[in-house]
This record gives sequence, C-alpha cells and structure tokens, in this order.
Amino acid sequence: MKKPATIEIKLERTIPAPPSEVYAAWLNRKIPGTPWNESAELILNPKVNGFFYWRMHKTPHYGRFTQMKRGALIQHTWMSPYTQGQETMVTVTFKKMGDETLMTLVHADLPNNADGRAHQKGWTYFLDRFPKQFGKTARKKK
Repeated sequence: MKKPATIEIKLERTIPAPPSEVYAAWLNRKIPGTPWNESAELILNPKVNGFFYWRMHKTPHYGRFTQMKRGALIQHTWMSPYTQGQETMVTVTFKKMGDETLMTLVHADLPNNADGRAHQKGWTYFLDRFPKQFGKTARKKK
C-alpha cells in the first residue's frame, strides 16, 4: 500500500534565555504559550514513553514522548482528528546561541491536506506566545 503524501512544518524562534530554562519552561503546564497551559483537560507525563493527552476547543490531541535530552531535545508522537488518525512526530530542539536559545519545532509526517497544513497556524500561535514569559519578544528566524 502506498504511503499518503505528507508535509513537514518547521518553525524557529530565538528566545532570550539559556537552553535549559527554555526546555524546562516548554514542559511546564503553568507557562502561558505552551500547548499544555492552554488545554481544557490535560494529562502530561513528560518522560520517555510518557503519555500526554490534551484537549483544546473540544479537540483531543495525544501522543507519547519518544526522546528527551534535558536542555537540548524533546520528541513526541502527535495524533488528533487533524492527522486523520495517523501518528505524526514533533521534535523540539534547543540550541545555545550566545546568551539566547534557538528553539526549533519540526512537525513531520502531517497529511498533505488542509488539516495537516493547519498545524502551521496552530504551532505559530503557541510559538508567538511562549517567549513572552521570558520578558522579551522572540525573534522569528528568517
């Protein structure tokens, strides 16, 4: 059976804080701008093979953490009605750049349709809000 066409979304922000602080904040359900903070219902177990479930606007999202390297990498699967029941992969990396962190989010294996492409808007929503807790607005990398 032929695998359906997929797309990948990549977003980057430069955040005025060290990688360890940005990593910890991304996993903190109390930090505004993280998906975990904006959920109406949440189960979050951020460790390898830990499960997450969150619901936002009546839409469930769920997955399993597959890789975690403190201050450097968070990777997890991602499923929702908008992935058409397919498991996709989200990888967030944190790279030191002087006194700042380059945070890169890649969401791979999304269906190449309107639902898959809508993830660009969803992740942009979070990545535009998340850095504000660090006291300065993050810069979008061009």
